[in-house]
Amino acid sequence: MGYSEAYTLSAWKWLGFVSAVWVQAIAGNNYTFSNYSDAIKTLMNLTQLQLNNLSVAKDIGKAFGILSGLASDRFPTSVILLIGAVEGLLGYGVQWLVVSRKIQPLPYWQMCIFLCMGGNSTTWMNTAVLVTCMRNFRRNRGPVSGILKGYIGLSTAIFTDLCGALFSDDPAKFLIMLAVIPFAVCLAATFFLREIPQSASVATEKEEARYFTVFNAIAVVVAIYLLTNDLIGSTNQVFSLVFVIVLVILLASSLAVPVYCFLKSWCLVGLEPDMEHQQQEPLLKQEANSTTAENEEAPVMTVEEVVAVVEKISPVIGEEHTIYEMMQTWEFWLLFVSFLCGMGTGLAVMNNMAQIGLALGHADVSIFVSLTSIWGFFGRIISGSVSEYFLKRSGTPRPVWNAASQILMAVGFLLMALAMPGCLYIGSIVVGICYGVRLTVTVPVASELFGLKYYGLLYNILILNFPIGSFLFSGLLAGYLYDAQATPTQGGGNTCMGSHCYRLVFIVMAIASVIGFGLDVLLTMRTKNIYTKIFTSRKSKKSSTTSNGQR
Repeated sequence: MGYSEAYTLSAWKWLGFVSAVWVQAIAGNNYTFSNYSDAIKTLMNLTQLQLNNLSVAKDIGKAFGILSGLASDRFPTSVILLIGAVEGLLGYGVQWLVVSRKIQPLPYWQMCIFLCMGGNSTTWMNTAVLVTCMRNFRRNRGPVSGILKGYIGLSTAIFTDLCGALFSDDPAKFLIMLAVIPFAVCLAATFFLREIPQSASVATEKEEARYFTVFNAIAVVVAIYLLTNDLIGSTNQVFSLVFVIVLVILLASSLAVPVYCFLKSWCLVGLEPDMEHQQQEPLLKQEANSTTAENEEAPVMTVEEVVAVVEKISPVIGEEHTIYEMMQTWEFWLLFVSFLCGMGTGLAVMNNMAQIGLALGHADVSIFVSLTSIWGFFGRIISGSVSEYFLKRSGTPRPVWNAASQILMAVGFLLMALAMPGCLYIGSIVVGICYGVRLTVTVPVASELFGLKYYGLLYNILILNFPIGSFLFSGLLAGYLYDAQATPTQGGGNTCMGSHCYRLVFIVMAIASVIGFGLDVLLTMRTKNIYTKIFTSRKSKKSSTTSNGQR
């Protein structure tokens, strides 16, 4: 492969990553329920338990993400994206018709179905993006997970701030944005996001690391810009319009990386013969090393060898696992249950943020929704890069960062249980950070322990924790305990004011976080050897490349 062709492929790979970033920037609509939940509660005269069960229905949509995981191994990325786009348009479109009073409120069970569809639509988007990008950037899984999951965290703030700037936080307008914008972005992404043949050389890995630094910087600027807007607030219509225009420009600026790669490939076309003649031997060595490295990561086995492995020997942690083999390991269940403790408690806060804020005396809770989103972004993007850095530097197991996040989250819940002044500001920030760390770090951990061959299905099995956690912590725990403290209102709903409304909920979730911490510590101990092997393998490869270069 010539230099110009290699850079052209690289440019298409990065263009696909940019489209993946845009998909993730609008794929977090599942976290925005608090922005319009109060409108649904009032319109349908629901109790808090009934409202929370609607949010559970939304999260149950993620349980059907197993379908997208199975489909990801059989259909191209474009088909997966298209299914998610159409399902989201229908699910959120019907909710918009109800909230905008274009149609009469649907029966409760029908609303559950459409919320479930809206929640499921994101699993198709996330699966398409994560599976494709994790395979395209095998040597930088931490930054890939951090950036993509970071933008999902930002998507709630992006939608919230856009709606505030353009439509004054109208819940009906908010829902039409959730229906139309993801549909349009996913349609565009179908043309660019696909698996690209790649080199696994050290030079490619270093180049990717430099480009990921650019993406990280852009993402941080977007997050700070959104946070600044939340703190300042829109003062007039002109200011709001300028905010929207600048936000779009910032999101579009990530195109600089693929554009640079395309320009570089075009500049090298004329020099191709000369460069190939002068650097033929190093190029051959690089391709040989790339092929060797790729073969080491994904060995080709004969049918007989596969049968022998299945029948006689179970794969060890760090090798490719089938789903059945994976579920027979202690490591999977430690990861699964600790993920449940982190995801379930975080979802309970996000799903109940509107009622938590009102109970604590805050008339407008949009600032807390946005804070959770933005600080969730920082948790995601920092944990992805930091976990990758320490893995490459000293072989630090990634689960240690999950353990740290669980302890911090427990502290946040205790602060909110005490209802100290400003506790909801601090709590929303802490929960956002820890939820982001938990979600981001688990993505590469799963691929490093069980492989990438069945990663689409593996990821969506882990995502089952969303509906399970939502049902346990949001539907049952928060719903029942809130209703036990609430007083009935005219029309069949109820309300609760005061710190006592959610105190016991926060205490129970703090205990769950401590349990999750213990499970993560145990997982860290059990996976220390595999991360030592990853560290040693990467270090020896770099040493070998350096010595070859000196010769």
